[in-house]
Amino acid sequence: MSTIKVNTITTRSGSTITLGESGKTIALACGASQTGFGRTGTVNWCTTAKTSPLTAESGKGYFINTTSGGITVTLPSSPSAGDIVAVSDYAGTAECNAITLCRNSSKFEGGCANKILVTNGDSVTVVYVDGTKGWKLVNTADQDILKGQFIQATGGTVLTCGNYKTHVFTSDSNFVVTGAGSSAGSNSVEYLVVAGGAGGGDGSGSAGGGAGGYRQNYPSPTTAGLPVSVQTYPITIGAGGTFSSSPSNRGSSGANSVFSTITSAGGGGGGSETSGANRSGAAGGSGGGGQGSGPGCQGSGGAGNTPPVSPPQGNNGGDGNGAYAGGGGGGASAVGGQGKPSPGAGVGGAGSPLADAFFGPTAPSYGTPGPSSGRYFAGGGGGGNQPPTSGSTSAGGAGGGGAGGVHPSTQAIAGTANTGGGGGGGISADPTQPNGSGGSGIVAIRYRFQ
Repeated sequence: MSTIKVNTITTRSGSTITLGESGKTIALACGASQTGFGRTGTVNWCTTAKTSPLTAESGKGYFINTTSGGITVTLPSSPSAGDIVAVSDYAGTAECNAITLCRNSSKFEGGCANKILVTNGDSVTVVYVDGTKGWKLVNTADQDILKGQFIQATGGTVLTCGNYKTHVFTSDSNFVVTGAGSSAGSNSVEYLVVAGGAGGGDGSGSAGGGAGGYRQNYPSPTTAGLPVSVQTYPITIGAGGTFSSSPSNRGSSGANSVFSTITSAGGGGGGSETSGANRSGAAGGSGGGGQGSGPGCQGSGGAGNTPPVSPPQGNNGGDGNGAYAGGGGGGASAVGGQGKPSPGAGVGGAGSPLADAFFGPTAPSYGTPGPSSGRYFAGGGGGGNQPPTSGSTSAGGAGGGGAGGVHPSTQAIAGTANTGGGGGGGISADPTQPNGSGGSGIVAIRYRFQ
């Protein structure tokens, strides 16, 4: 075998150089490499199936055997345009044990999430294009072959804590899911949906407003919460019921809050001094308290958990008392207190707590403190006190419920904004001593993102 040693081969004429002849093969020696020829869009396949995590090299294809469990293939770091990697499901087990393609800090199809191969027997080839799109799938236009492992979404105020994100909405907006995730990572969300609390009743011995409906599913496994898909979910935040614009009227009920299939009902308005049905609290997420403005003139508390859901979204309001003591509005975890000759008007029903972990380090920014750990929402409003009952204030329930008014000069307190708390009951038809308005609602959505 002869050897030719040269540094450069060039043409005598024309622009084409031909190596070899028809039927022959040009081969690089073992261990040699080439530059300047570029890739043909193919890979060299490593025929020994991989059974453990690995970092891929550009220009190679890998058979991945997930018979014993899922395997992560990490794509090259700091890739250059044209880098190419392929993987193939060796044993046809990717549906049960997924193959994860870790993007290794580069984008994947323009997004910042890993992708997974979850279809038995499939193969994919990806090429690094640029910093905008990153790695792109090139052997098929079917983007469903590769799925994002975790949910990706935008909207609201986004809080990050460890591997989880929580999107908090305090006004109407949209929760936009851009990546639905998968069972290998996350494909469902946890939620808090609280409706607007109701206004308290107006007039002598009026009742506290009911809290907005309280619905949540925390904690739930990342794959067993509320499923989401790639779409826009409108978010509705229920307004609180306003204070009465006319003397001696029942408080206005709160408005519903909505996320996806979850609707929490607005709280029921507190009963007022007006004769007839308005003496009784209105039904709602939690019911409004009943009015108590004199012998034989007391109203009953409104029904909570209306319309009914499971688990219940709220409780009944407390009954009024003929000694001018209004009942407290119902709360998420307790019925409203009943008005009594002594000590007087009923307290608002207690709201329910949500663990601080739902919001992460910013938990104190939401809800209110309560008797136990966590942040409280959906407390009922306290009833109004009118002589000859006690002159003490009837507190609102933990979770934003407003305290009731006390004759002659202690004004009813409004429910706290974005808690769904009910407003306190009024004490007089005098416009300078109105009932308390209800607090607006809140929606928060939590999911695992990495």
